[in-house]
Amino acid sequence: MVLRVLLLLTGLLRATEPAPRCETGQETLGQCQTVQKAKCVDISLSSCTDVAYTQTMYPNFLDQKSREVIEYSSEYILISVLHNLLQGECNPDLRLLGCSVLAPQCEKDKVIKPCRHVCENLKKNCLPAFDAIDMAWPYFLDCDRFFAGEEEGCFDPLAKLRGEVEVEEDLPSDLPATFIQFKHHSYAQMVSTLKKTASRCSHIATTYSIGRSFEGKDLFVIEFSTKPGHHELLKPEFKYIGNMHGNEVVGKELLIYLAQYLCSEYLLGNPRIQTLINNTRIHLLPSLNPDGYELAAEEGAGYNGWVIGRQTAQNLDLNRNFPDLTSEAYRRAGIRGARLDHIPIPQSYWWGKVAPETKAVMKWLRSIPFVLSASLHGGELVVTYPYDYSRHPLEEKEFSPTPDEKMFKMLAKAYADAHPVISDRSELRCGGNFVKRGGIINGAEWYSFTGGMADFNYLHTNCFEITVEVGCEKFPLEEELFTIWHENRDALLNYMEMVHRGIKGIVSDKFGNPIKNARISVRGIQHDVTTAADGDYWRLLPPGTYIISAQAAGYSRVMKRVTLPTKMKRAGRVDFVLRPVEVWPNKLLRRSMEDMHDQYDPLELFDPHAQHAQPGARGGSPQPREKPWWWSYFSSLDLHKPLWLLKQH
Repeated sequence: MVLRVLLLLTGLLRATEPAPRCETGQETLGQCQTVQKAKCVDISLSSCTDVAYTQTMYPNFLDQKSREVIEYSSEYILISVLHNLLQGECNPDLRLLGCSVLAPQCEKDKVIKPCRHVCENLKKNCLPAFDAIDMAWPYFLDCDRFFAGEEEGCFDPLAKLRGEVEVEEDLPSDLPATFIQFKHHSYAQMVSTLKKTASRCSHIATTYSIGRSFEGKDLFVIEFSTKPGHHELLKPEFKYIGNMHGNEVVGKELLIYLAQYLCSEYLLGNPRIQTLINNTRIHLLPSLNPDGYELAAEEGAGYNGWVIGRQTAQNLDLNRNFPDLTSEAYRRAGIRGARLDHIPIPQSYWWGKVAPETKAVMKWLRSIPFVLSASLHGGELVVTYPYDYSRHPLEEKEFSPTPDEKMFKMLAKAYADAHPVISDRSELRCGGNFVKRGGIINGAEWYSFTGGMADFNYLHTNCFEITVEVGCEKFPLEEELFTIWHENRDALLNYMEMVHRGIKGIVSDKFGNPIKNARISVRGIQHDVTTAADGDYWRLLPPGTYIISAQAAGYSRVMKRVTLPTKMKRAGRVDFVLRPVEVWPNKLLRRSMEDMHDQYDPLELFDPHAQHAQPGARGGSPQPREKPWWWSYFSSLDLHKPLWLLKQH
């Protein structure tokens, strides 16, 4: 009875259907036998109403013969609460996959099995989340038992999440190769456009996902390189990120247009574009917050909203959700020998709510040695650069420079000076308040906030990131998009080319073996960069003369004097060969480098699904528990408890 009330309250149980009617004379047999052939029926399971099909058939693959039987089952309750158990991980993928078994697709009175490869890929990605809460993989998601191969005829239950269901409008076949449709793209249209662009330029482009949004949408990236999908020695990595705030849509559209432009112009032989792609690996992430965008899009273009859709489906502001490493940098600044780079993420950060979109970006930053980046926002017309958080927390507007202040100003001006409106001297226009500053400003001097993505890039990785506010209208009308693109096109290109400023090189031992995680230091700048897996590095620097040193654990330090001429627009090549030493001369340096690669790094080992105790609870052996914490979700199931979810069962 308790379970029935619970299910009624949560919408999982509907009114009981009338029992099948017996044929005349059948009552005398004391039973009613069903002799009719099973037919497709409408899906009426509340947790499966958003699948990409409309009809199913009973009994299902588990031989559950009616909707009521399914709704009372532990399998159905599991897919309904997995979202909470896994804290949004693999959501809604697992629920839709479960629905494809409990309520399989039915067409022309024939059941179609879900595709096996979809199940296998999802299990590979999501099994760690189950392990984290000590839960076994559900038996009804057995990829071999309930799923079929493509050669047998199957359907992809997750196609809707990848934007493969919505059909785009047909365009004339005689359009020129350089045609760009200046419109607002839905999520499905964005995905389709990126995939078509990558297919058209398959020798220099590919698409991939860095993760999922809270509501399960892929965070799609289109990459341009002469070897798509691979890091190439000494080729710098660049990224643009748009739509971090869902209602700031111009950045998203600009990156979709930019992807099409890069593809078309490369094929047409544009020397500037070919040089850029041949020497740079470019990553474009048009929408970091597709869930928020959908909410903003319901308001429609022309609505200059400042709130609706800004945040994620979890009601989180992504540009306030990153670890606050800036406060730690300020604390370290007064310590002799302390470095203001590669600061680890504090364990306390993980006690708060971390968006899956935020985690996806942080893991992305760990997987690729990015050198330069920009995040495209809306609501103003100005370029800002770190730090975004004031040195004195109570000061809302305080100039707070990084050790690389000169380089950041140079990067910000590279975008601003190439933008015809930002560089316009009129104070009566959008962004006119920043005319006397040249259209750029230190972020904390504009307004201070903590948890920003730009500060995190600079203090946790090698990457320098600025923020570009691309216009005063957050969601402009479609007829304005063409003009906005032409105002930003050259600025977008000019900024990408800045990734080739400064120096680059390879750090190796005397046998030519690359040295990973070696530090490249610049005398007078309290911020180092580190070498990638192949020993290559990139250090952004403005023109000038510098003393550069390379050092690594177990090797002696090597120093070189380098001069970068004012007119030099390509990175200078500076290689280092390090010799091994038995005793480290600088214990502080050794300790700081070991800390940088701490084996207990929270981003690598922290499990966001597990229960975490507050600090101070130490000592004593843990008390064994008969059942894991999530077992209470199924406590009201007297005879049908899911023992198959217990690993020891």
